[in-house]
Amino acid sequence: MADTLRSVNPTTGVAFGDPIAETTPEEVARAAGAARAAAPGLAAMRPAERGRLMRALATALLSHEDAVVTLADAESGLGETRLRGELARTTGQFEQYAAYAETGATLDAVIDHAAPRATPPRPDLRRCNVPLGPVAVYAASNFPLAFGVAGTDTAAALAAGCPVVAKAHASQPATAALLAAIITEALESHGADPRVFAVATGFQAGLDLIRDPNIKAAAFTGSIAGGRALAEEAAGRPEPIPFYGELGSLNPVVLTPEAVAQRGPGLVEEFAASMTLGAGQFCTKPGLLFLPEGHGLEEALAAALRAKEVHPMLNARIREAYAAEAARLASHPQARFTVEPATVEGGFAVTPGLVAVPASAIDGDDSLLRECFGPTALVLTYADTAELERVLPQLPGGLTATVQLATSADPVARVALPLLAERSGRVIVNGWPTGVAVTHAQHHGGPWPASTNARHTSVGTGAIARFVRPVAYQSTPEPLLPEALHDDNPLGIERRVDGELESTRQR
Repeated sequence: MADTLRSVNPTTGVAFGDPIAETTPEEVARAAGAARAAAPGLAAMRPAERGRLMRALATALLSHEDAVVTLADAESGLGETRLRGELARTTGQFEQYAAYAETGATLDAVIDHAAPRATPPRPDLRRCNVPLGPVAVYAASNFPLAFGVAGTDTAAALAAGCPVVAKAHASQPATAALLAAIITEALESHGADPRVFAVATGFQAGLDLIRDPNIKAAAFTGSIAGGRALAEEAAGRPEPIPFYGELGSLNPVVLTPEAVAQRGPGLVEEFAASMTLGAGQFCTKPGLLFLPEGHGLEEALAAALRAKEVHPMLNARIREAYAAEAARLASHPQARFTVEPATVEGGFAVTPGLVAVPASAIDGDDSLLRECFGPTALVLTYADTAELERVLPQLPGGLTATVQLATSADPVARVALPLLAERSGRVIVNGWPTGVAVTHAQHHGGPWPASTNARHTSVGTGAIARFVRPVAYQSTPEPLLPEALHDDNPLGIERRVDGELESTRQR
């Protein structure tokens, strides 16, 4: 008999709703096998048809907005305003990926006609992308809608033409079940194969899923420990598969002396707001704040942080880990709490914290360079640019890095920016890392441990590239070629022919 999960309200700590059965190994195998059987049909969809399917899923999710937001709030405590915005981002991603798929950009079609008189002669070569096959998507706890079972990874995989079997997060089993029901109904109403999407629940189901031979790729958002374990499973299979994990990130912020002199009090207010957003449970939370010696902002920073009311943590385990990690940071011989965090009676609520330490403390000592998931950050004072040049290259890879500067001629910024770019996937100037715009140019990834593959993003249209692979056809008769590679361009897609971009677009 399958084990069950119960939803727990993080505000009260009380379980509610009907128990949800964990997916058995047999059920995982059936779902993965069904996804494999449905894969050719999804892969064969023309770009315009796939775009219509994606739009239909976005419409279905929005039509159930009230029910989804109410349930997600009960399980996450993130609040109606935040979750409505998250659902809008989710459906916006489906719409954006639909538009991108309709152009044929996911196919990346390239035609090089034969050049028999070239030296040496060149054969006819044509290349386009094909879907990898069924994808395992591991939902995140901190974004139950944007990175949940119907979030960005699922949207990207479907846009690529890959079926999805999503693993629900244990913190939001009921939300995952509701989203699964909405998507399945939408697929059936649209006339699409409902086997292209399924949801599995339970820890063992997550392992069974990545081990299943029908799964051809996996995407994960979560902890370093969980991501490393799944990455090892993906690599250790008889047929290894690509694993795209978004893991931990410290997201350092450097305030230059000129910026502090110009707008120091405002900057610490903004930092406190960014650091405590979502109870510090964002993957882009600024966890390291570099301040110049003599900044004079300690009291203002502490006051700004104490004034913040934060959401409860997502579950009891995360709250316990937060308290333990904050205490560990402050136990460093050169560290001290300037604001000591605490747990709050009832539910999983906490208060924010700050740990102060000289930047020199991390020089050759990485014990302070571990993510504290929650609303506590490390404040590091640096003496000069020479110290930044020494310590910034020692930071672990991150999703983001930020510099608050006064002008483009700011000497500290000119030193810090290139060093931070070496260690991060997104560099921000005079902004804050929380908030990830879903655009074509976005890169949400970075060197380990920010992600398992720094070349790929999990946000923006570039996320689709994770789930396709190129195939080149040499001297192949046109009737045997994919439509995207026919000379007359029957799909009306964007492609390159003999080195030049065709601008024809299907309307």
